[in-house]
Amino acid sequence: MKTLNRENLSINEKLPIKVVQFGEGNFLRAFVDYAIQELNKKAGFNGGVAVVQPIEHGMVNMLNDQDGLYTLFMNGIKKGEEIRDKELVTSIVKGINPYTDFDQYLALAQEESLEFVISNTTEAGIAYDANDTLDMQPQKSFPGKLTALLYHRFQYFNGNPTKGLTIIPCELINYNSDTLKEIILRYVEEWELGDAFKQWVEEHNSFHNTLVDRIVPGYPKDEIESYNALLDYKDNLIVTAETFFLWVIEGGEELKKKLPFEKTGLDVKIVDNMQPYRTRKVRILNGAHTALVPLSILYGNETVKQSVDDAFTGAFLNEAVFEEIIPTLDMDKAELETFADEVFDRFRNPFIKHLLSSIALNSVSKFKVRVLPSLLEYVAEKQALPKHLTYAMACLIQFYKGQWKEMTLPVNDSEEVVAEFNRIWALPNLDEVAKETLGNVEFWGEDLNKVEGLTGAITLALQEIETKGIEQGLKEFKDKI
Repeated sequence: MKTLNRENLSINEKLPIKVVQFGEGNFLRAFVDYAIQELNKKAGFNGGVAVVQPIEHGMVNMLNDQDGLYTLFMNGIKKGEEIRDKELVTSIVKGINPYTDFDQYLALAQEESLEFVISNTTEAGIAYDANDTLDMQPQKSFPGKLTALLYHRFQYFNGNPTKGLTIIPCELINYNSDTLKEIILRYVEEWELGDAFKQWVEEHNSFHNTLVDRIVPGYPKDEIESYNALLDYKDNLIVTAETFFLWVIEGGEELKKKLPFEKTGLDVKIVDNMQPYRTRKVRILNGAHTALVPLSILYGNETVKQSVDDAFTGAFLNEAVFEEIIPTLDMDKAELETFADEVFDRFRNPFIKHLLSSIALNSVSKFKVRVLPSLLEYVAEKQALPKHLTYAMACLIQFYKGQWKEMTLPVNDSEEVVAEFNRIWALPNLDEVAKETLGNVEFWGEDLNKVEGLTGAITLALQEIETKGIEQGLKEFKDKI
């Protein structure tokens, strides 16, 4: 098979560098670089991506060996139909390792055509490092590297206000660009880079908070031969992703003109405030996962797909999402239901084996953030307990007992949380188990025994689970509550 490069595939386009991208991993290649390619194909964007390796050891050399080319396979389910697409992505024009060629990295600041900085350096990437200085080659932190790049651009173009950049981080932390900007300005002060540069950063560069959503399993090492059989070239950087794609970016009309995604068909929302979309994702997608996992493991399922396809656990999840979570969200109900339908399609994706045991990590803290707000808001609005979410909480408590029907459960949490549940489950009766768990302010941020009827309902649910099992226990619980 021929080597994958531009000459062998007769790809002669010369894209100007419009985007500097920090990160060369699977997610960015299956998400951002694919999106830039769609802009090039359908909106006349005419932009190339220069990829910067954000840590010392990475994949830039592999990327350069293939002239920035790689194949993206997108596999999923949409409205019950199986979808399999593949795309040769050509938007990356060069890869740079600042640890081996810092001058080439700084030279990116001198590109006339440069307009955007995009990043995904993991959640830990947007962090301040007190040891970073301007004269390091390179700085250790991503914000430190970016500050140095911006300062070089400011100097090279003599503070030209038209040479500021549009900065769009994709790290999975809330208010990601606000946090990044705050750290950059801290370096500006500490490195004594001057008021003129500080003013240029604040007034002529724009920072945009984002939400990204796409499952990217990455390189399909267990099925690589079947993927290779679909190609007539050798690709060492194959990446797989689900078909679902959502990118929410805070910005206005100016950003919409710079990034005309409405011409691509991709679900990119440029909005004044992304927080409702973040809440939607956390409550529906993440909340559904977290509410489902303990119940489904206790019931005997192993994967998310198995759980959604099963008559009992699938119906439980459907009712929890559509009858108890969606009614608490202050967004258009039709839009929420469409999103939830897409979530269920994603859960059914036969190309992704999502083990319940892997999602079970830190389930208590996840429940607090993802499910508890829906439960409490339902109570506040309806003056009644949501039966499925309450039962899900009882299943969570049962799960942390660690044993079920002679089976050791995949409890995976901090030593403190595990020790506390060991103490609680040593108590003499289920009423005390419920009271002690709900009263743990470290778990929930408040004493949940104060929620009217919740302690009794959890006690009842635990009794039904232990005496009747998961399926019959739910039926008895719903009849009695």
